[in-house]
Amino acid sequence: MTRFAQPDIDRVSDLIRSVAKAEILPWFRNLAADGIRQKTGPMDLVTLADEAAERALTPALADLLPGSRVIGEEAASENPRVLDRLQGDDPVWIIDPVDGTLNFAEGRPLFAVIVALAQKGETIAGWIHDPIDGRMAMAVKGEGAWLDGRRARVADAVPLPDMVGALSTRFCGEAMAAQLEERSAGLGERVCLSSAAQEYLRLLEGRAHYSLYHRLMPWDHAAGVLLHAEAGGHAALVGGAADGVPYRPTALNGSLLLAPDAESWRALHGRLFG
Repeated sequence: MTRFAQPDIDRVSDLIRSVAKAEILPWFRNLAADGIRQKTGPMDLVTLADEAAERALTPALADLLPGSRVIGEEAASENPRVLDRLQGDDPVWIIDPVDGTLNFAEGRPLFAVIVALAQKGETIAGWIHDPIDGRMAMAVKGEGAWLDGRRARVADAVPLPDMVGALSTRFCGEAMAAQLEERSAGLGERVCLSSAAQEYLRLLEGRAHYSLYHRLMPWDHAAGVLLHAEAGGHAALVGGAADGVPYRPTALNGSLLLAPDAESWRALHGRLFG
């Protein structure tokens, strides 16, 4: 069995809470126009809170695990070569300082901090923290997932017409978007929150059965997929040669489908993509 360096899990949680309180919440609903700017377009934003939180988390996380490296969403936006750190042997922290930046910038309380720890292309620990209501989800590979101190479990499997979930058609192209709109008509309610972190929390709370994503940046999904798996869920990539392959944070292409178990995953896959 591969052995990984592990930081103090509770110290990481405390650090995330502290940074969120000091660097994110003071800006919520207090951003002036010059505190928000576009990166690649009007739906891809960065705020002063994103930058301040990443600046605070980056050295603090590295100090918690000597020899580790860091990938922050904003650092990678400036220099995509930062993602190459996932290919090495050193443990790597992966930070999304404010997931759901569009919500944050518009004053909607649907955002969260995501932190993952990976080594040799495998996610070994993950955290999602909602600074508004204080929820903290955490998981260590092989040790289960926890939400506010209680063991997290995904929802029980249900028939396709009863499946509630987040089915995104962003980033997947017009043809696939049209296919998904048509084939998802027989599923249950769609709840898309414009924040992968918030959608992962719904999965961990058993309030949703599935999620589907097409933009696979590691800061969005590395922690969430591990949390979901440790809570009993099943996830795999969709599309081409990777179809059905387990997710790893080095995966940057294709789509990602999460479901309560392998049978539910196959049923959803057949319905949406078969």
